[in-house]
Amino acid sequence: MIRVLLADDQSLVRAGFRALLDAQPDIEVAGEAADGEEALREVAALKPDVVLMDIRMPLLDGLAATRRITEDETLDGVKVVMLTTFELDEYVFEAIRAGASGFLVKDTEPEELLRAVRAVVDGDALLSPGVTRRLIAEFAARSKAPAQDERLAELTEREREVMALVGIGLSNEEIARRLVVSPLTAKTHVSRTMVKLGARDRAQLVVLAYESGLVRPGWLG
Repeated sequence: MIRVLLADDQSLVRAGFRALLDAQPDIEVAGEAADGEEALREVAALKPDVVLMDIRMPLLDGLAATRRITEDETLDGVKVVMLTTFELDEYVFEAIRAGASGFLVKDTEPEELLRAVRAVVDGDALLSPGVTRRLIAEFAARSKAPAQDERLAELTEREREVMALVGIGLSNEEIARRLVVSPLTAKTHVSRTMVKLGARDRAQLVVLAYESGLVRPGWLG
C-alpha cells in the first residue's frame, strides 16, 4: 500500500482528497495535518510514502516544512508533492530546490492526482500537465550562474546526455525515442545518474542540470 499524508489547512480539500485516495486499492490516507508544524509531527510519526503538502499554511508554510523533511535523513523515503492554487506559483521554484518531487494545482483532475501519487513513489518527478517545460524555462531564467559540479565527472558520456534530456523536460519514453533505446534502458540510465549525483528524484536532477551548466536556458524545444 502507498501511504499518503494530507497537509492542507482547508478541511474540505483534505476530505475530497481522502475520499478519492482511500477508494483506491493500492493507496491509503495515513493521516492529515492542518498546518506545517502538525505536518512535521505527523510525518515523523507515520513516515508516509507521499506527503501532499499545501504551499500556504499557518504556523509553518509548506515550503519550510518540505525543506525540513527533505533535510532529515531519517525521512529519506518520504516524497513531497506541493499543492498550489496557481500553476506557476512563485514558491514552486523554491519548493523544487528544497527537494519537493513536484507539484499539482488543487483543481487537477482526479486521475492526475492518482497518477502523481504513484509516480513519485516510483522516483519520478511530477508536474501538472502542460506546465513542465514552462516551469523548467522559468526556473532556468531564475537560476544563478552555473557552477562547476565535480560530481558530473563521475557520469559516463551517455549518463550526461540522459541528464541533459531530463533537464529539458523529456520523459523516459521521449528520451528512449531520442536515443533509440528501450524505455527500460532510458529509465536505468536516469536511475543510475540520480544515484551518482545523490538526487532524490527527477525534479532535483533538473535542478542539478541547470545549476551545473549542463543545460542552459534556450535549450527547450
